[in-house]
Amino acid sequence: MGTMHAHELYEEDFFAWTRSQAKELRRFARSRPNLPLDLGHIAEEIEDLGMSERSRVVSFVRLIIQHFLLATHSPTAEPRRHWLDEVDEFRSQIEDKLTPTIRRRVEADLDALYGRARRNAARKVGRYGELGAAAALPETCPYTLEQILGDWEPDLNHESA
Repeated sequence: MGTMHAHELYEEDFFAWTRSQAKELRRFARSRPNLPLDLGHIAEEIEDLGMSERSRVVSFVRLIIQHFLLATHSPTAEPRRHWLDEVDEFRSQIEDKLTPTIRRRVEADLDALYGRARRNAARKVGRYGELGAAAALPETCPYTLEQILGDWEPDLNHESA
């Protein structure tokens, strides 16, 4: 991998860059260079930076889904706008971290992310005695990744379950 290519990858897809650099550091470490560098741990730390970015995006996507579910299914009307305001903040956080590689991984994991978000939303509405709302949450994800990441908002002008 050329230096220019690595630099471009760093600028375009930090997550992919961390994985690539960690792989190259491990390959270099196998050549047993006589240097005072802990190449194995350096590679691990660089890879962890990328995984941390991915984890943040995954967490925010899960929170957006959860907030969409709460806003559309909770019979309590008052916090709905607040939940959507929080979605705006989550999306802002994602913008700074989303790379093409992370996006593909999130899209591939969307069903699992939805399952966790649904479980959390059901627990939240259940704590307030809204068991009917918890039971009415869709079994499968009703949102596309574009809706989750874009400017789309659920329609709040309907009666909830």
